[in-house]
Amino acid sequence: MKRHLVSTAGLGRDDALLILDTAEELSQFSGRAVKKLPTLRGRTVVNLFFEDSTRTKTSFEVAEKRLSADVINFSAKGSSVSKGESLKDTALTLQAMGADAVVIRHHASGAPARLADSDWLHGSVINAGDGTHEHPTQALLDAFTLRRHLNPGAGRDLAGRKVAIVGDVLHSRVARSNVHLLTTLGAQVVFVAPPTLLPIGIETWPCEVSYDLDSVLPKVDAVMMLRVQRERMNAAFFPTEREYSRRYGLDGARLARLPEHAVVMHPGPMVRGMEITAEVADSPRCTVVEQVANGVSVRMAVLYLLLGGAVFADAPADAPRTTELPEAAQ
Repeated sequence: MKRHLVSTAGLGRDDALLILDTAEELSQFSGRAVKKLPTLRGRTVVNLFFEDSTRTKTSFEVAEKRLSADVINFSAKGSSVSKGESLKDTALTLQAMGADAVVIRHHASGAPARLADSDWLHGSVINAGDGTHEHPTQALLDAFTLRRHLNPGAGRDLAGRKVAIVGDVLHSRVARSNVHLLTTLGAQVVFVAPPTLLPIGIETWPCEVSYDLDSVLPKVDAVMMLRVQRERMNAAFFPTEREYSRRYGLDGARLARLPEHAVVMHPGPMVRGMEITAEVADSPRCTVVEQVANGVSVRMAVLYLLLGGAVFADAPADAPRTTELPEAAQ
């Protein structure tokens, strides 16, 4: 693997499967009374969040503590950042404190890549979401969930499967990360959204585009609903919430149009009654809670591979590459 995880666009099939297979092994520990592993004992991981977050921040923190890492939570609010400190100076401060890895969420697209490409930090950088760019660990946990339902087994990809991603694609970093990763794993992706919520240049992306949700549903193995991100909108992108829900919301009638094996996904937080009804959100076919649980295993795998059992891209060709956990963790 590379030293950083800032995008799924640069994640090859072998590395993606390595993460998913490692997450599968690590998930076995979640059922134990004592869930901690000594893998990252003595390592320091900083959660550097410039945007509010509940699921992602908590998930990373749980993953880090289960691997016995020393965890530092850094919030922009109430810190020197609110006084005008730059990203560079913040990074240099963290480096001086001996951070082995930084998990960063930032409102500016490209901030994690800037951090990874700089010499400000010597440790690994993990992108926990940057602007409207990418959210790679969310895509990995989505792929992990899909593989468990549609093609379980170590080393298996999602070839031959079709996934519909529905809603606010324009502002969604989850959609961008998923289209890259799912395509890398062999799946077909179709975006379903009103034209106003599709980004310019989407015709160059490795996906299909449709404006008709009802015609797409019978042909897919999974449907991923996206939240309408009003906080990123500075104009009217659709007439009314009711009109949006009527055209692009997933309700019980539309759920019935899906093939029997198909699952419903959502990265959260869900806006019930708009992009998804309570009936669908609480359905056994909805994997939202499962995705949250899987997120801990996937983030443990990423941290383990980057800090505990990593073989980086610039390592010797004969360096071992394995998903086996250290003997102490067995």
